[in-house]
Amino acid sequence: MEKKQRKPVYYSEYLQLDKLLNAQAPESAKEGIRADDEMLFIIIHQAYELWFKQVLHELNIIRNVFKQPNIPNNSPDVYNCVHRLKRICTILELGVNQLAVIETMTPLDFLDFRDLLRPASGFQSIQFKMIEASLGLKFQKRHGQQYYLSQLTPEDVERVKNVEAEESLVILINRWLERMPFIKSKNYWKNEQGDTPFWKIYRDAYADSLQEGEMNNLENFDKLFMGGEAYSTERNFSADANRNALFIMLYRDYPLLHLPYELLAMLLEVDEMLSLWRHRHIHMVQRTIGKRAGTGGSSGAEYLKAAADSHYIFSEVAELTSFLLPRHMLPELPEALVRDLSYNH
Repeated sequence: MEKKQRKPVYYSEYLQLDKLLNAQAPESAKEGIRADDEMLFIIIHQAYELWFKQVLHELNIIRNVFKQPNIPNNSPDVYNCVHRLKRICTILELGVNQLAVIETMTPLDFLDFRDLLRPASGFQSIQFKMIEASLGLKFQKRHGQQYYLSQLTPEDVERVKNVEAEESLVILINRWLERMPFIKSKNYWKNEQGDTPFWKIYRDAYADSLQEGEMNNLENFDKLFMGGEAYSTERNFSADANRNALFIMLYRDYPLLHLPYELLAMLLEVDEMLSLWRHRHIHMVQRTIGKRAGTGGSSGAEYLKAAADSHYIFSEVAELTSFLLPRHMLPELPEALVRDLSYNH
């Protein structure tokens, strides 16, 4: 059968450059005002939105992987997710560095057209809100809840709420961690009381490692790992998920735990990159508009500071480092578990 001839692909048509390069319409030009840097301002923000679209694309792929009821150890899925999380971090790092370009615009350059933008602002970026919601930032944790959706069109409000109604990456990672059998499986642990002795052994070793001023950590350890009544239902990760995440961090050197550990590390990297972007944005806003209000009506730099301090998504994973022990103090694992965590078994 003769292969059907495809129409030749032309560079500008493939990239739809006729649309892309004609999508800049400075407000200053409409008003007959000279503002040479408004073109830069538009292109910078359009570039951000294109990268936000790519981040959402990557997040959707990752979430679809973790929606599976089971992810086999020999499948490429976890590696694929780690790879895509690394790509997201690289994109976010580019977003941080891109601020250096907009900082070439002086405060006076910005004032030439700033008032023409009202009430538009980056606060109205639908895709950024969708990224935060897809990762797992809950509405209850948001700073400025009263303004969160107030400036959006009804269609955009619906778009954001639809994403919020879906299972976020935090929820899916929690479920994935809960399924791990390393601590619970009776194939590895035999105890007359029928429970897993690992955490009692680990707790005793952890208690011995604490300095006098750190003893409060033991109370927190019991809340997070020992299933105490004081465990907060407002947390994203369950006690089982906490236990398995900490186990991964402790025994990451075993081959089967390499990728799970990298995955947890990349979640923290995503939070770090978002934090760097927010704080770099704060400094840029302070340099550009000082203490003036944002074009969208927010308090400007003050609002950004409060959001940066509260919008951490994977902080519960970061907290687990408080409960690590050096390798020489780790409890010895059963031979069957060591075998199953290794390549040769």
